[in-house]
Amino acid sequence: MDSSRITLRPYRSTDVDDVLSWASDDRITRSTHFSTLTSKEDALNFIDKSSIPWRRSICIDDRSIGMVVARPGSGDDRCRAEIGYVLGVEYWGQGITPVAVKMAIPLILEEFPEIVRLQALSNAEHKASHKVLEKAGFVKDGMFRKYLYFKGEIKDVVLYSFLSTDPIPS
Repeated sequence: MDSSRITLRPYRSTDVDDVLSWASDDRITRSTHFSTLTSKEDALNFIDKSSIPWRRSICIDDRSIGMVVARPGSGDDRCRAEIGYVLGVEYWGQGITPVAVKMAIPLILEEFPEIVRLQALSNAEHKASHKVLEKAGFVKDGMFRKYLYFKGEIKDVVLYSFLSTDPIPS
């Protein structure tokens, strides 16, 4: 994939069909915190009514194929944010997500100057996600065994981090 075709931008209501095409796929939503979308109304609500403070559509040629999100902490946790991402199945394995995450890092750090640490909790079994984070410059900090309930199952998670002083890989 030619990385010049990959962009990040805020969602628009005109993205509804594109969002529905990838967010209605159970293979995507089984590893996300949102439920599978089943209608255009669901997709519009997803676009318009998100409570996530920082969210950008991953686009190829300006068509939404996924997203990158950041949830900054508050109070004593304002020095860090949790980052997450999702990509449409037909785009898996093409190197798009690491590029999008690398693009997101400086945008998040610029918008939230108190953040010195971006972190990601990745399902220990989701090796492809670990590769995304490592290619984007994140460092594996360790594993939390039986750390959280996710869609009814208790999961081990791997913690990755990126510090504001770390170089973004080219």
